[in-house]
Amino acid sequence: MNITELIGKTVVSFDGVSDLPIEELIFNCSDGSKYKMFHIQDCCECVYLADIIGDINDLIGAPILKAEEVISEGETPGGITPPDFAELDDSFTWTFYKFATKKGYVDLRWIGESNGYYSESVDFEKIA
Repeated sequence: MNITELIGKTVVSFDGVSDLPIEELIFNCSDGSKYKMFHIQDCCECVYLADIIGDINDLIGAPILKAEEVISEGETPGGITPPDFAELDDSFTWTFYKFATKKGYVDLRWIGESNGYYSESVDFEKIA
C-alpha cells in the first residue's frame, strides 16, 4: 500500500507515539479507517521511527494534503545526523515520510539498519 492513501483522510489520533525510537505508528482516521507504519521483522535488521520533525499534532483534525515517501539508501542526507541511540550497521536506509495539512508540515524520519542482506524498508498497511 502506498502512503498517498492518506491524502484526503483526517487523522483523529495516533497510537504508538511516545518516546522515540518507536517501531510502529498507527494513524486513526475520522472515517474509522486505521493505518499502520511498521516493519515486518525478518531476522537481523532493525527499523524504527527515529525522529519527528514538526508537531505531529498538526496532522490531527485537518485533511492530509500531502503524503510523500523519500528514500535515501546507504548515505545520510545532508544536514541529517543519526540520533544518539543509532549505531548504523554496514547497510542503512533513511525513509522520510513528508505530510502536510493546512495546520503545518511534519516529517517522520525512519531508519533501517542491517548487514545488507535484510530489508530496511518501512511497511504501511490498512488495518481497519
